Amino acid sequence: HQQAELDERLATGKDAKRAAEIERDDAQRALYQAHRALSEIAGLLSSQQGRLETAEKRLAQIGEETIALGARLDQDQAEVRAGRARLEQAMTRMGELETARAALDAERRGLLEAREQARAAADRARAELHGVDRELEARRSALASLQQAMNRMQSQREQLSTRAAELATQLEQSLAPQDELDVARQTTLDQRVLVDRDLAAARETLEAGEAEFRQREQSRHRLEREAGEARERIGNARMQAQAIRLRAESLSAAVIEAGFDAVTLMAGLDGDADPQAWSRELESLDQKIRRLEPVNLAAIQEFEEQSKRKDYLDAQNADLTSALEILENAIRKIDRETRSRFKDTFDRVNAGVQQLFPRLFGGGHAYLELTGDDLLTTGVAIMARPPGKRVSNISLLSGGEKALTAASLVFAIFRLNPAPFCLLDEVDAPLDEANVGRFCDLVREMSDNVQFLCVTHNKVTMEAARQLCGVTMREPGVSRLVTVDLAEATELAGAA
Repeated sequence: HQQAELDERLATGKDAKRAAEIERDDAQRALYQAHRALSEIAGLLSSQQGRLETAEKRLAQIGEETIALGARLDQDQAEVRAGRARLEQAMTRMGELETARAALDAERRGLLEAREQARAAADRARAELHGVDRELEARRSALASLQQAMNRMQSQREQLSTRAAELATQLEQSLAPQDELDVARQTTLDQRVLVDRDLAAARETLEAGEAEFRQREQSRHRLEREAGEARERIGNARMQAQAIRLRAESLSAAVIEAGFDAVTLMAGLDGDADPQAWSRELESLDQKIRRLEPVNLAAIQEFEEQSKRKDYLDAQNADLTSALEILENAIRKIDRETRSRFKDTFDRVNAGVQQLFPRLFGGGHAYLELTGDDLLTTGVAIMARPPGKRVSNISLLSGGEKALTAASLVFAIFRLNPAPFCLLDEVDAPLDEANVGRFCDLVREMSDNVQFLCVTHNKVTMEAARQLCGVTMREPGVSRLVTVDLAEATELAGAA
């Protein structure tokens, strides 16, 4: 009986223990939920405080900017009034200067005309003086030439007088032997005529002998050439006769070896028999027999086997040719479709980039350009012109400009073919506050079709998100994931 009570008390203790453990687990879960709620409330409070601080700073900044703009506006209005007064004074002064300028232009034109007339008169006087100088120089040259000619003529006159005196002296000395010299010259002339006659006769005799010698020499050469040709013909005839004799002997031996009589065969031949035709036919038959040797008896069977193999290979070749043609047609169709789709996609993405780039930069222009002519192998380059800069490749831009340009390209692609989600890893890190605001506006607009997962440390980007997920470490070495739904947090904050 006592044992039964102890068992009952043990069972009751176990039940109480299980109930206590359940209560402990419930308490732990409640405590975890309370901690989680506290963390969420702390995160929400921190976010609200950050937003409040940002709003207060922004409000103070706006107030300061409003005051500065008011002062700037007053200063600009004063400058405008002063500028208008200066403009009126300048217009009045410009009218006065215009009148003075017209008078000065008329005076300048008169002075220019007088200067041109003076220049023309000076040029005429200079030309006349130059002509007089040239005439004077020409007369001086002519006078010097005449003086030199008179001097030369005087010198020649003296020389001629001296030469005349010398010739007169020589003439007196040579008149004595003149007759003897004439007689000797006539005798010499007669002898020369006789010698010339004899020389001409000898030359004619020599020419006749040389002509006869040439004729005899030509005859000798012709006879020697004829004799050589005759000897050559005799040698050829002897060789042909020897060949015919040997051929006849061999044919006689072949006839005797074959068992025939040559005389009987000669008597039985026709009168119009042609040995050359028989020789040609014999050679033709000999060549045909040589081409047939050696005879392959299995050639017919091999021919049939090779014919069957050829038919099989021809069928295989036809199938391969047909398949290759079909494959080439498919490749060409795929290439055409690829080119068409690539061109259409490129144009649509390019239009998207041209539309989104000015929104992200607050101005400027960007476009895509192909780096090659073949649409199957070409590359794509991004040409961007941020506000105030020239068109350049994306590699020449700064970090923030590269990030916004890449974001415009990614958003243009997602507009064309939206994906279930898009991960942006600290895209806004190199951006300033104004660019971050435009970036968040575009992300918020496109979030209707695409779920964006943004990794960021920027408060403006966090404010644009619908749900925040953070990692906190309340205890050393223990990380916890904290999730905040901004819509629910806003509702709780409004209800409080």
